[in-house]
Amino acid sequence: MNILITGASGQLGRTIKSSIADQDDINFIFKSSSELDITDFEEVHAEFSQKNYAYCINCAAYTNVDKAESDTETAQMVNITGARNLALNCKEHQAILIHISTDFVFDGYLNEPYKEEDIARPIGFYGDTKYKGERAIINNIEEHFVIRTSWLYSEFGNNFMKTMIRLGTEREELSVVYDQVGAPTYAKDLANVILHIINKQSTDYGVYHYSNEGVASWYDFAKAIFDGHGIQINLKPILSSAYPTAAERPKFSVLDKSKVKATFGITIPHWKDSLTVALKAYSTITV
Repeated sequence: MNILITGASGQLGRTIKSSIADQDDINFIFKSSSELDITDFEEVHAEFSQKNYAYCINCAAYTNVDKAESDTETAQMVNITGARNLALNCKEHQAILIHISTDFVFDGYLNEPYKEEDIARPIGFYGDTKYKGERAIINNIEEHFVIRTSWLYSEFGNNFMKTMIRLGTEREELSVVYDQVGAPTYAKDLANVILHIINKQSTDYGVYHYSNEGVASWYDFAKAIFDGHGIQINLKPILSSAYPTAAERPKFSVLDKSKVKATFGITIPHWKDSLTVALKAYSTITV
């Protein structure tokens, strides 16, 4: 079975690559953006025509939340046009599409965890393009899994955990917002769920929410990172208004995972437990 992974140089693509040692019966083909431009329909069509793909895991995305406010064309091309190109080619070649989306499709004004059927109201351009990318998939191919996740981090790529570790070694004091609440998600856990869906050969297509269990503010997450990595720093909680950014973030983006747990029979680790695993993995590759 051939499986295409787009966005292979990103943290989720690299995490999947590190998670497939025991998948000997599957041929994973990893393509970075320089190797496969998903915004080019003909290039995507040529790739699907050359190989008989059973699945496409779309890890390719424009994820710079603040830069998306000004670099609107690129964000649209990758997150909307790219998603549509993959959906159309998966449909033509009878492949199943697994697409990664985000908690940023919600406005953050709900006071309880967001369910899959809750109305999406993005408050930033990044979230808007990701939601429109979801619709481009849902409207063009029935055989899809759209997985919304939140606060993704790992030992690979650029993410909050690695940024905090770097800043923690450079500074004596750091301020982090405490009025944005969500759930950190270890990319390894998300990768395992994706592989579980494939190995189960599930046909329960649709939209799913997946993050680690528990909730945290960015301040809570940062403190756990510093404590777990043994970094001594004066960490101060601040309001979002004290740290203005180009894009507004949802104040509350906790995702309800009831559907993914019931459908696939999985147990989701708590974010603190997964952070311990991630910090150990990070230490292993940086020593």
